Amino acid sequence: MTTGMTREAQILTEDEFTSQVVSQYTDVIGEKVGGSIISFSDEWFARAENLIKPKAPIRDATRFTFAGAWYDGWETRRHNTEEADWVIFKFGVSSAKLIGCEVDTAFFNGNHAPAISVEAVKLDTDNVQDWSEVPWEQVVEKIECGPSQRHFFKNTALTKGEYTHARLKMYPDGGIARFRLYGEVVPNLSTITAQSLVDFASVGYGGLAVSWSDQHFGTVDNLLLPGRGVDMSDGWETKRSRTPGHVDWVIIKLGSKTSIKEIVVDTAHFRGNFPQKITLHGLSTEEKIPSNDNSNWIPLVEPTKTEADKQHFFKEFVNPGDYTHVRLTIIPDGGVKRVRVFGTLA
Repeated sequence: MTTGMTREAQILTEDEFTSQVVSQYTDVIGEKVGGSIISFSDEWFARAENLIKPKAPIRDATRFTFAGAWYDGWETRRHNTEEADWVIFKFGVSSAKLIGCEVDTAFFNGNHAPAISVEAVKLDTDNVQDWSEVPWEQVVEKIECGPSQRHFFKNTALTKGEYTHARLKMYPDGGIARFRLYGEVVPNLSTITAQSLVDFASVGYGGLAVSWSDQHFGTVDNLLLPGRGVDMSDGWETKRSRTPGHVDWVIIKLGSKTSIKEIVVDTAHFRGNFPQKITLHGLSTEEKIPSNDNSNWIPLVEPTKTEADKQHFFKEFVNPGDYTHVRLTIIPDGGVKRVRVFGTLA
């Protein structure tokens, strides 16, 4: 078995993981980016599909009661053998290099997974007869987990290889509430030509929300998802501001340097809480996470009034050109469902 990461994963705090992983990489197996469960060893007490749900786990004894509690996660039967239980995930993106993971054992206390490891592989098909015969590469070495807590693991560098599937193993059995696997999306550009018009803000093409002012009600990564969503919960929404002159903002790193032709700002499902106005700026930089205060931000769209539950299309720009990042500013606060940045490869 080859090793996809260079050494044993580091254990980080939540704040460290947020700054070093969440703001710089994508959860490539998450349900909201199209990740899915392909196979599993067992799900006797709770379903494996819960692992990739976007919302935090909850405890709700009114929905299902077993031994006095309902577990919003994946839980297998006891066997206490040397065999590990496992789940196989298909990435929601074309492929990715991996950097780290979060393992949440919320509400599993006395029945949590004592230890986990993560393996990955690149495949052209899901039609596999025997997953044990797949040439898995270890990307997170076996590491201990504790009860009812979030665990954050990160390697010092991205894997050299690209992967399409991952296998989470827990030793020997037990429960895990949520599993997040982060990496750098490697988009399939084989069909892209110099004339192709592509949404390079899309998570599928490597778009990434790298910095933001606030995400109280909805997270910024929702802005880059496919489709127009189902309600306000799968958009980006900030808390209500009370300070005169307040604005909220998000910086989006495009998947490739882009000659921007059109930007779409969608307020779908936001009716009494959409922004009053928005502005757009562009930046071309080698930095992955440029500062909001960077003096080189270039105006693309001057302050423009927005409307509820509507796609706003912008094709005329104050300063057309090639950019690596786009900053959306909402005035003064509110909710936005999606941001699309269409263009050609610069």
